[in-house]
Amino acid sequence: MNLGDLGRFEKQMQFLEEIDKLKGIFRQSYLMDQSRKENDAEHSWHLAVYAIFLLEYANSPSQVILLQALKMILIHDLVEIDAGDTYCYDLDGMKDKEEREQRAADRIFNILPKDQAKDLRALWNEFEAGLTPTSQYARALDRFHPLWHNIKTDRKSWREHNVRKSTVLLRNQDIKIGCPKIWPEVERQIDLAVEAGDLLPE
Repeated sequence: MNLGDLGRFEKQMQFLEEIDKLKGIFRQSYLMDQSRKENDAEHSWHLAVYAIFLLEYANSPSQVILLQALKMILIHDLVEIDAGDTYCYDLDGMKDKEEREQRAADRIFNILPKDQAKDLRALWNEFEAGLTPTSQYARALDRFHPLWHNIKTDRKSWREHNVRKSTVLLRNQDIKIGCPKIWPEVERQIDLAVEAGDLLPE
């Protein structure tokens, strides 16, 4: 390995060491056994598995590039190392979320060699924009995963934060776009949550 390669390798390893911090960023979703809240790394891993097995529910399965979707899923929350996790129903926290995450992306991705940093940022930007079939699928699952987790953990986090039905419907429109076949079940579960008193009515 020559000196140039070593410098590249060092940057790659620095990045890989940096993203280990994702394991320490905790979300509002509970593990299925409700023993604790999940961390971002666990969310990303589970979400990637969702993407492998739920492709048939994508809006345009044949147009989804699964490897690209998996990459998006595995890197999209890395910015939370700096920006922190913003609870999706925290309207105040959402106000400066984009600005915080853009700054984080600038720092974290640029730890890598320039070519890889550029590729990663382009992938992250594609996910954020949600304009391609692949990014729409990834975004749909990114919304569906915590919603389904919450449903299967007695809707605990919705109750804890006094979340409203209208807020849940608005937040999860990406599911309707990227995985429309799943949307009727999402609506049914939301209505059940309102009936049970776990979601505030509109």
